[in-house]
Amino acid sequence: MRDIASACSGMILIGEVADAPVIMGISKPAGLKSPCGEVKIMNPLFVGIDVSSRNNVAYLMKPDGSKYSSFSVQNNLGGAKLLSERIVSALGSMQLSDVVIGLEATSIYGDSLVYALREDGRLGQFQRKIHVLNPKQVRKFKEAYPDLPKNDWVDAFVIADHLRFGRIAREVYMDDYRYKALQTLTRARFEVIQNLTREKQRFANYLFLKCSGMAQDKDIANSSSTTIALMERFETVDDLANSDLEELTAFVTETGRGRFADPAATAKAVRAAAKGSYRLPKTVNDTVNQAMSVSIASMRALKEQVKVLDKAIEQQFEIIPNTLTSIPGIGKVYSAGIIAEIGDIHRFDSQASVAKFAGLVWHKNQSGEFEAEHSRMIKSGNRYLRYYLLEAANSVRRCDSEFRRYYDLKFKEVNKYQHKRALALTARKLVRLVFRLLKDNRLYIPPES
Repeated sequence: MRDIASACSGMILIGEVADAPVIMGISKPAGLKSPCGEVKIMNPLFVGIDVSSRNNVAYLMKPDGSKYSSFSVQNNLGGAKLLSERIVSALGSMQLSDVVIGLEATSIYGDSLVYALREDGRLGQFQRKIHVLNPKQVRKFKEAYPDLPKNDWVDAFVIADHLRFGRIAREVYMDDYRYKALQTLTRARFEVIQNLTREKQRFANYLFLKCSGMAQDKDIANSSSTTIALMERFETVDDLANSDLEELTAFVTETGRGRFADPAATAKAVRAAAKGSYRLPKTVNDTVNQAMSVSIASMRALKEQVKVLDKAIEQQFEIIPNTLTSIPGIGKVYSAGIIAEIGDIHRFDSQASVAKFAGLVWHKNQSGEFEAEHSRMIKSGNRYLRYYLLEAANSVRRCDSEFRRYYDLKFKEVNKYQHKRALALTARKLVRLVFRLLKDNRLYIPPES
């Protein structure tokens, strides 16, 4: 073995080492000791996995970047056990103690594999890290290899090589399955809310066809319980326009459940809107009624699903300690949605890293002395966490004087996208509060009015 020359200035000159692996033509020592202190370099096995619904293609890469093996296993429990056996065998044959495993985020197809690898006792004796990578991140890395074809084997290699180069933000957080259980419920609620929003828009379209005046009236919510009840009771717009005002007022009072300060005025507005609406041919009107009834049934079913999920979320959330519910306007559901995505707050170094994880950061456009006045929010980030932070911010700004003042200030700063921009900035402010409360495990004390 040749000598290793070192300088205490921090630069280490490495000569040829007999047992050193070679990386990109440069010898990388498995470990060395210099007069400045002991330097330990870890040499892990890198495992890239391309996941699909039926099969998982694995590429095992040596620490020097060369291929150890590649193979395909079924995406089931037996395949996961075989994959684990191959990884353990490779670690043993190369006398390695560390393994870094990576796979792309592919909907739900990789979740069970991650569980199996984390719970496998044979892998547990080694130092292991598991990364679930953003597909965009992998795709951008692959662009450095312009001549590579597109297939599962190549994708597994690219993932393994990406792991070898490092600069991976953090490994997948699954140390506490309570967060994952809660996340399953909060994400299911998110999807139901998205479906409900789309169904409300579909109903609004039918409403314009049947009674265009009501759809145009901003004082009457398109998907309110009163509007739905009116569309169910009156077959045609003429029936509504010619209805008795006293009976219509009583109907609005009953269906509105005290929401209208002046039910008689609302009834007059509804009847006036009906009189000014387009008239449909009877055949078309009948089909619109049929389509509208299906849309109404869908909205009611989705609202019931939200209630069921909210109850389940509250029950699951009781076993997770938190302090976010001390913030005015944030109940158990919004708190659960935020905490389910963040997990253990201590895995984040700062509130800025939480904001970046949620996608609540903006692109910078600066060159020399020029700096753009307008910048767009990044498109990456955890969309579930961003949704719950935005919803929570919208609720908090109504209940807390400090957040209300901040929202109003940001709202008045611009003339375009006022609410959208002010709400996003308020959510960014909320991130700072959430991070500090969870980090210090303390309750929120509202500012004095």
